[in-house]
Amino acid sequence: MKELTRAEEQVMQILWKVGKGPVTELLNYMPEPKPAYNTVSTIIRILEKKGFVGHEASGKSYNYFPLVSKRDYSKHSLTQLVRGYFSDSYKQMVSFFSEDDNLTVKDLEELRSVIDRKIQNKKGNE
Repeated sequence: MKELTRAEEQVMQILWKVGKGPVTELLNYMPEPKPAYNTVSTIIRILEKKGFVGHEASGKSYNYFPLVSKRDYSKHSLTQLVRGYFSDSYKQMVSFFSEDDNLTVKDLEELRSVIDRKIQNKKGNE
């Protein structure tokens, strides 16, 4: 899967949120200062070439929609992050984030609960 630029990812985030729409509608979800219509239209065409976006005719315009799910792209991005910054080790990544002072005791307990459930599921499948 190809990587997205920041601008491409911003457009994809909007498409994942709204599901489908013309460029004019997508512009409504963009923060100020809003980019020009032509800028967003160009980004959409690039996303189509990369295989992330499809379109369907709707009168004189097109409705654009995601072809790649947010979950699939998130998984791909996380894999790249782990590979690039944590020596391909999810353990190192979790250790890194668990040392973050912004995590509360409640956050850490919830993470432990998620991990405990995953361990039980994996043990049950053996």
